[in-house]
Amino acid sequence: MNANKHFLEVSYDKKYKRENAMGIRIVPKEELGQERLKEKGIGFIPPVLFPNLKNLYQRRAERLKELGVGEHPFADYLNFAAEVATAQNNAQHDNPLEMDMAEVLARSTVTNTPPLDAKTFPRTNHWHKLLSSIIAELMPIVPDSVRTALENLEKASESELEEMATALLNEHFEKVPADKSMFIWAALSVYWAQMAANIPGKARAEHGDHRHFCPVCNSMPVSSIVQIGSSQGLRYLHCTLCETEWHMVRVKCSNCEQTRDLNYWSLDDENAAVKAESCGDCGSYLKVLYQEKESKVEPVADDLASIILDARMEEEGFARSSINPFLFPGEK
Repeated sequence: MNANKHFLEVSYDKKYKRENAMGIRIVPKEELGQERLKEKGIGFIPPVLFPNLKNLYQRRAERLKELGVGEHPFADYLNFAAEVATAQNNAQHDNPLEMDMAEVLARSTVTNTPPLDAKTFPRTNHWHKLLSSIIAELMPIVPDSVRTALENLEKASESELEEMATALLNEHFEKVPADKSMFIWAALSVYWAQMAANIPGKARAEHGDHRHFCPVCNSMPVSSIVQIGSSQGLRYLHCTLCETEWHMVRVKCSNCEQTRDLNYWSLDDENAAVKAESCGDCGSYLKVLYQEKESKVEPVADDLASIILDARMEEEGFARSSINPFLFPGEK
C-alpha cells in the first residue's frame, strides 16, 4: 500500500475470469413473462438491485464524514472523499440524463451482453458536463495540490479526457495519473449510475455462476455487503462504476467461485462489521460488510475506511479482486 498526502493507492489482482457466460442477465420486463409473478413470492431473491440516486451519494458522503471523525489515521482523506461524493450528488441533480434506455436494453438483448458494458458502450459527452460540475464544486474547497490537478483537467481537451476515460474503463489504471483518475472516474460513475437507474428492465438469474463482474456494466465490484431488512442475510456485490448491486451467495469466492479455502480476516474481532474474505485457491480477497453488525455500513465508504485491513492482506500475500474509486492503483 502506498499513501501520499492527498491520494491513496493499493495493489490489486488482474488475474480475473472474464467469460461471456453470465449468471445474471438484464432483460426487458415483458421478456420475463410468468417469472415476474414469482417476484412477490416467499423466498424470491432479487438478482439485481439498481442504484437509487435519491440518496446514494448523500448517504456515502455522510458515512465518510462519520468515519473520518476522531483518531482515524486517514481522517483527512475520508473527509476529502466525502466532499467528492457530495460533488457527485450535486452534479447528478444539476445534470439530468436524457437517453432512450429502452433502445440500449434492446441492443444488449440481441447481443447477449451487459447493456452498459464499460469497455464497449458508446459514451456521449454527458460525462464531460458531470466532470465540469464536479470540478466547479470542488475547486473552492480543496488543497492547493489537488486544485492544480483539477485545473489541469479543466484545460484538458475532449480527446484527452476520452483517452483517459478509455484507459480507466479498460482497467489500464497505470496509464492515468492517480490525481486525475479519481475525478474522471467520479464523473464516469455518475454517468453510468444515471443510465443504470433508468434501465427499463429486470434481472434474470440463469444457470451458471460467473458473477464476479457487474451484470449491468461488466465492471468489478468495490466490496460486498450482507444486508438486513427484506433481503436479510443475502450478500450483494456493489459495482465500482454504475453502483448496481447483484446477488452472490455467501462463503464462496467471488473471483474464482471456489469454496474450499476461504478465510475471514478483521482488524478487531470476529464480530467486526468489515471483514476480508480471502481465497487460498486464487490468492485474492474481497471485503464483506455486515449490516447486522453496523446498519450504516456503505460499500465504498467502509471499504475505504478499512484500508489498514488492505495493508494486512497484502502482508499476508493476498491481492484485491476489486477497485475502490478512491483507491486507484498508481502509475507504473
